[in-house]
Amino acid sequence: MTQIAIGKKVPDFTAPTTSDDAFRLSEHRGKIVVLYFYPKDSTPGCTLESQDFRDLHAKFKRAGAVIYGISRDSIKSHEKFKCAQEMPFELISDADEQLCTLFDVIRMKNMYGKQVRGIERSTFLIDAEGKLHQEWRKVKVENHAAEVLEAVKALAKE
Repeated sequence: MTQIAIGKKVPDFTAPTTSDDAFRLSEHRGKIVVLYFYPKDSTPGCTLESQDFRDLHAKFKRAGAVIYGISRDSIKSHEKFKCAQEMPFELISDADEQLCTLFDVIRMKNMYGKQVRGIERSTFLIDAEGKLHQEWRKVKVENHAAEVLEAVKALAKE
């Protein structure tokens, strides 16, 4: 599978989501799509990031954007996390790392002095035509969702 690049169309993909649904990128043509990759459900940083996207969800929706969170966790884990945090958007399970590979977000990271393979917190903004408009890598949680919202608003005006 080829990787994505700014200004290029993101290859169509289908992946399982919470609420017994499936995400298919091509079904979102005409809308701005925000995909945020996070390492693990119910961990402190991932919870904060998801809460920030949750709290700004209505503003993203008014700007014409849909939000999906993605990690390698199972649908069962995602359902528990989504319910606990009262998220108004779906979470995508990428247990087989298909999307992690496509978006090139798997990295070797240090955790408690050991090298582990995991998701580098990253967000991707896809325009209404299905092209990658902007990406954020090595994301720091604080103010990130607000920064993405500003980019969505600017894109919506274009």
